[in-house]
Amino acid sequence: MENEDIQALSFEEALTRLETIVRELESGKIKLDDAVNAYENAVKLKQLCENKLKSAQLKIEKLEITPDDKVTSSEFEVPEA
Repeated sequence: MENEDIQALSFEEALTRLETIVRELESGKIKLDDAVNAYENAVKLKQLCENKLKSAQLKIEKLEITPDDKVTSSEFEVPEA
């Protein structure tokens, strides 16, 4: 799959393709050359999924209601694990 094709995928489409590749690789029934190509595509799909998740996270805002019933928004911060 070409890089441009991968970049055009939605998160859900990329994740589905990534899961399919993982199942194929885990089955062990794939030729070595095909496995290497599949692995390379899997890496690209994983990176795309991570980028889309980070982008979505940046768009999320935390809404709070103040004691005087006003709604405020602030940047959502993910707690450190």
